[in-house]
Order: sequence, then structure tokens, then C-alpha cells
Amino acid sequence: MFHSPRRLCSALLQRDAPGLRRLPAPGLRRPLSPPASAPRPASPRLLAAVSAASGAARSCSRTACSMGTGTSRLYSALAKTLNSSAASQHPEYLVSPDPEHLEPIDPKELLEECRAVLHTRPPRFQRDFVDLRTDCPSTHPPIRVMQWNILAQALGEGKDNFVQCPVEALKWEERKCLILEEILAYQPDILCLQEVDHYFDTFQPLLSRLGYQGTFFPKPWSPCLDVEHNNGPDGCALFFLQNRFKLVNSANIRLTAMTLKTNQVAIAQTLECKESGRQFCIAVTHLKARTGWERFRSAQGCDLLQNLQNITQGAKIPLIVCGDFNAEPTEEVYKHFASSSLNLNSAYKLLSADGQSEPPYTTWKIRTSGECRHTLDYIWYSKHALNVRSALDLLTEEQIGPNRLPSFNYPSDHLSLVCDFSFTEETDGLL
Repeated sequence: MFHSPRRLCSALLQRDAPGLRRLPAPGLRRPLSPPASAPRPASPRLLAAVSAASGAARSCSRTACSMGTGTSRLYSALAKTLNSSAASQHPEYLVSPDPEHLEPIDPKELLEECRAVLHTRPPRFQRDFVDLRTDCPSTHPPIRVMQWNILAQALGEGKDNFVQCPVEALKWEERKCLILEEILAYQPDILCLQEVDHYFDTFQPLLSRLGYQGTFFPKPWSPCLDVEHNNGPDGCALFFLQNRFKLVNSANIRLTAMTLKTNQVAIAQTLECKESGRQFCIAVTHLKARTGWERFRSAQGCDLLQNLQNITQGAKIPLIVCGDFNAEPTEEVYKHFASSSLNLNSAYKLLSADGQSEPPYTTWKIRTSGECRHTLDYIWYSKHALNVRSALDLLTEEQIGPNRLPSFNYPSDHLSLVCDFSFTEETDGLL
């Protein structure tokens, strides 16, 4: 159907766009002012490729969601029956559809495609890795983990009220390329995402062809479904490179608080490193938002910790937990993780001068209610079994700019966190 990975990239990137500018030759984009006029319609050849890709996606999976602005057919039952058992009644939402056997995509080609789409936007921010290695040598390549709340498209356009962000900066056909560009730039081995509402039509098809295996777990009552022309519910997604890891066990966890099932979820997977044969657990979560829900988040965190205690056999299996906890370090849920019997430490504390302080912010936005600057996102790890070799530095206030996030430069109101991990030598006897 597709004669080359490049044609496949173009079709997948553009199939949900009603009309796009003609793309220039791939290359680094220049820092130009945002486009003032409406995009020109795509060429007949491009439209044919878009149509072919959409047809391929529909034939790939009996549960594939609709592309673009209409409410997803895949999630119509959830939209109509928002009750506590919606997710359990529709288990097909929780598993990736079986894709057709198509050629892999060259990540460099996909990055060029993204840059071509983004050629009128300012360039990506420059962020550097901070070397945190001690005297602990490692005989195997590090494990790069990326944590990111990517901002659900329905919420960004319909509910979050980013008053300083131009509407044009939130257009999905370009914003998704900014998200992909960030992922491709750092090349994580494991990718933990929150607020994913374009899993089946964007991230799963593209990332699977880059060698990732993915899992998606939607919120039972996603606020995205309240937005007109939504693309289905948002949820957590976890991807890992299949050439580096083997899946040993996977659990989708619906978090409880005070014995009640809640709207927040987590994914926990036990992976085995193919190079070393060592196992570890990787988990992703997104806890309840908003002020006034501190005790609720604390209960959700305790429930997640108990689940992880069982999965890791009482911390025998090393653990990495990524998430948007919606909680500052002063909250109880943070303290639960810091003092847990799982022996966890927060990786980004290591960037501070004393190694004990979290960053000043991981999200910075301006809403109608005012300016919000908070530290809410974390990468926790088993400090007895894992070393943090490096961490990606955060954007400075000058880089973020006076209008804050999201923006034409950056696709989300949360910053991505990226760490390189290696096993400590003492864990040889455990794994």
C-alpha cells in the first residue's frame, strides 16, 4: 500500500488534518513569526495519501478511532455511559489494536517530516543533560526514561483557558509534531505520558513503527468527553523499545481513595533488559488535580504504593515511577512516596545544589484564574538498586517567556522530564 517509510510518515502525520500547507523540503526550521493566513489546501497527491492512510488505519483495527475532530466511534459507549464500570465493560479500549505489518519508520525521516510541518514556528528550546554520574561504573547502556504530561488536545482547546496562548499554537496538526519532535530529540527507551487523547490515531501507529510497544489506559470519566468534537477520553500511556526490553508482566490499575474507585489510573509493567537479563518495574500515573483534593491524592498515592509493593515483591524488583502527581513536595502524597518502604528517591532532586530540593517548577501557565507555577511532575526510582546517570535540565524563565506555556515553541503546559538510569552492581543477586 505504501511504497516507502517516507510516504507512510507523511500520510500518518497528516491524515487527520483538514488541509495543510504544502511542505518544503525537509530540514531545520527557521525562527519565523507565526503564520498569519489560513493554510492552503493540500495537494491532490497528498490528499490521496491521507485517504489511503485513513483507510489503512481502519483496516488495521476493528477498534480504530475516527481521525480528526468527530467524537471517536471507538469511545462512543464511554461517552454515553459514564459510569464506574465503563472501562471494565469495554476492555478493547485498554489494548493496542493489531497494526498491519508495515515497514518501520526511520526516526530521522519522521523528525524531518515534523520539522517541515513546523517550519514557520520558532525553533525548539535548547535543553542540556546534566551529568550526575558518581564512581559507579556500568557495563550496559543506560535506560533513558521520559516523563511527560503532553496536554490533552480536547482540554487544551476546550477547557484549560490558556489566555496568553494563541489559538493557532494549539492546532493539533502542528502541535502533535512539536510533541513528536520533543520525543524524537531525546530518544527515550521508555516513554511515560499523561493526558493522551490521540493514542490510537497518532501515538500508537507512529511509535509502534519506531520500535515501541505501547499500552493505553483511559480515565473512566475523562473530562475530554465533555468537550465538543473530542477525540475520545484521555489517559496514561506507556511505551518501551522492543529491541531493548521484554514485557514480563503488565497491570492496569484503577486507583482507589477511601475504598472508592476513582477516575485516576496507572499502568505498571515489569520489563526485562535484553542486554543484562535484569528486571525492573516501570509505572506511570496521573493523580487527581486541583486545590482541595490533597487528602484524595494522598489516598490515591497510598493505593498506588500498595499495588507497587505487591508487583515488586516488596521492593525486590527495582522500580521507576513516573507521573503528574498534581502535588507540590509539601503535600502528603509526596511524603508518602519519599518515606515508602519501597526506598524511593526523586530523580530531579539531584539537580539541586544540595541534592535534596525539587525544581522550582515543572509546569507554568496563565489561565483566566491567574498565573500558576508549580512542581507537580516526578520520576521516582529505587535508590538502592538504580543510579541516575544524567537528567535533562529544565527550561529557564527566559526560555519559557512572559506568556508561559503552552506556546508556539512548546506544545504542553508541563515540561518533559528525562533521566538516564543504570543498575547498581549490588542488585546482581536480586535479579
